[in-house]
Amino acid sequence: MTSSPFLGELLGTLVLMLLGDGVVANVVLKQTKGNGGGWIVIATGWGLAVLMGIFTAQAFGSPEAHINPAVTLGNAVMSGDYSNVLSFITAQMIGAFLGAVLVWIHYMPHWAATEDPADKLACFATGPAIRATGPNFVSEVLATLFLIVGLYGIGQTEAIPPGFGPYLVGMLVWSIGLSLGGPTGYAVNPARDLGPRVAHALLPIAGKGPSDWAYGWIPVVGPFVGAAVAAVLLGLFSV
Repeated sequence: MTSSPFLGELLGTLVLMLLGDGVVANVVLKQTKGNGGGWIVIATGWGLAVLMGIFTAQAFGSPEAHINPAVTLGNAVMSGDYSNVLSFITAQMIGAFLGAVLVWIHYMPHWAATEDPADKLACFATGPAIRATGPNFVSEVLATLFLIVGLYGIGQTEAIPPGFGPYLVGMLVWSIGLSLGGPTGYAVNPARDLGPRVAHALLPIAGKGPSDWAYGWIPVVGPFVGAAVAAVLLGLFSV
């Protein structure tokens, strides 16, 4: 298979999910070496997962390396070019699902060792610290809005040395996790939540509970709305 934007987005998102959901599993599941590592470990792991996902996407044919349907939508709204939206989002969803499957395989003995079904779901999908539909939705909108604005700022900064941009994007996601991730677990990426949530629903995970589909629309719709709002605002105020 030759390199292509579709393959790059698929494999980049796969790596994002393998390392991102992987750090959650390492912290949350019982009898792992990282059990109890805490939120700072999770936020740091996700920032590095984004960095590695970007490098993978670029290496396999997607120089834009969105690895996030919200970023794809935001870019389309800003540019007016929607030609890649369907193919990119399809690739990202497939990659996210496959990455979550690999996390399940990698931590195979630890699912049965972990009693709480909610902890197992947390290794795949996000959930609110306090369940409140309106505030949870707003949290996802605001966190994603800041992600898109931050990405735009990084892209517009001429002083950044070539090749250094992905490191700043990883730091941006790390910052969002540390500062804004508390209410909902900061999905800020519809594929990041939906693909693994589907995997959780389909996989024979030992002792799993429900996949919480009643909440599942928030980390999908919220990031899309946040990205679209950010794109419109940037279009109005950018010079």
